[in-house]
Amino acid sequence: MAETTARVPVSEQIRTMGWNFWIANLMETFERLAFFGVRAVLPLYMVSDKAGGLGLSYNEKGFIYFAWALVQCLLPMISGGYTDAYGYRKSLVVAFVINISGYCLMANASGFATMLTASLLVGAGTAIFKPPVQGTVAKSLNEGNSGLGFGIFYEVVNIGGFIAPMAFSMLRGNDEHPTWSYAFYGAAIVTAFNFLPAFFLYRDPPVDLVARGKKPVKVFVDSIGGLFKDRQVLMFLLIISGFWLMFMQLWDLLPNFIDEWVDARDFGALLTSMMGTGASGLLAADGAAKPEILINIDSFAIILLVLPISWFFGRYKMMVALGLGMAISLVGFVGSGLFQGGILVGAMIFVFALGEMLCSPKFSEYIGMTAPPDKKALYMGYSNIPYAIGWAFGNALSGPLYERFASKANLARQYLTSHYGVAADSLKELKLAPLMKMLSEKMNGASDYEINKVLWDAYHPWSVWFMLGAVGLASLIGMAWFYRSSQSKAAAPAAEAAKAA
Repeated sequence: MAETTARVPVSEQIRTMGWNFWIANLMETFERLAFFGVRAVLPLYMVSDKAGGLGLSYNEKGFIYFAWALVQCLLPMISGGYTDAYGYRKSLVVAFVINISGYCLMANASGFATMLTASLLVGAGTAIFKPPVQGTVAKSLNEGNSGLGFGIFYEVVNIGGFIAPMAFSMLRGNDEHPTWSYAFYGAAIVTAFNFLPAFFLYRDPPVDLVARGKKPVKVFVDSIGGLFKDRQVLMFLLIISGFWLMFMQLWDLLPNFIDEWVDARDFGALLTSMMGTGASGLLAADGAAKPEILINIDSFAIILLVLPISWFFGRYKMMVALGLGMAISLVGFVGSGLFQGGILVGAMIFVFALGEMLCSPKFSEYIGMTAPPDKKALYMGYSNIPYAIGWAFGNALSGPLYERFASKANLARQYLTSHYGVAADSLKELKLAPLMKMLSEKMNGASDYEINKVLWDAYHPWSVWFMLGAVGLASLIGMAWFYRSSQSKAAAPAAEAAKAA
């Protein structure tokens, strides 16, 4: 049986969390509402060749996310040290200003260069925001309430994450009447609300006086150097990067996969039966659920279940719960790309969420409880390294893989050439819509969904999820090794003492 630790009553855990814990959660809600709202619609906006879309290639989209990930996930290694040294509130205000600028630029993006610039601004603002908020949470918790506390924090993250895709799905309109810019301006407005709690409710924690006495360059050097001194934490961060690769592809790639390959009319009918006409803004013109709504099952499941699951697994060792979460997430991740039915894909996203709500809070808890008391923001900044590796290299990998093995436009070109003898050169410049029209004519008026089934059976675009899932499997194996290794090291001193006695 897995090892357990003593439970503290829930009422006592909540009572000892403190004022700043709840204010940090409030600011996290607004920030995540803006961020996840944009992230829900952005993959579709970037590659759409319909009215209002940017029409970028999957390689261009992958590069934008790659660069965005490096900025957003590596900058906290540095900004966390400055937060500890110069103040949490100052970091929050700077972050809000940069994020608002990035969202406004997204609303006016005209192509690859402007979207890349806007994404880097949002990445930088988010990077500066994370250490003070996560550091505040870590400072507010202790060993007795950390499991529940980080569960609550993750619940709040997903409240914003759940509301955002539905709200922003309505803001972006549909193919007939696209209003993409409304979504990005909406994110800027939501971010601006965070100035109120930051200035009027938040209590700035004491700064690290030792760090503050150093010159800025010295703070930078020490922030980077501190990570390499704590080799156990560094190893842990590198191993768990595979989980974050899967997580980020759920948001970055799965919406495109659903949009191209999944018949979500069954899920749309389910929504209509539950919500009536209220579901209309969540559906495409043919009644299919929009991709971002299916992805939203992840946040919905977490809102419902993360607190009881965090409470239940609070008695288990962090590494045991984390490893179990990684294994469940791997099953859901690969499964989400194996089906063409919307309800089945939704079920696999739910499975992924079960693993995520175990893995992600325990990850933050491990870093928060490992960090020295005066280095909470810095260590929570370090916690973004797996995001950087998983998100950046996941997109560097998934963009070319999807372009080669799963892009419907490319597979349609291959089918027209191999089955109907159409010259490949004549198809190079055609976008997806005219390619599908050409296939429909060749197939005696077949619908898009019928053509999808033919291409699916001929080229197996689902194989890309096995390729990406292999990284998650390697990460899971690495985590099992890390746990055994850390247990052996922890047991060594006791064994030596027993021998001496």
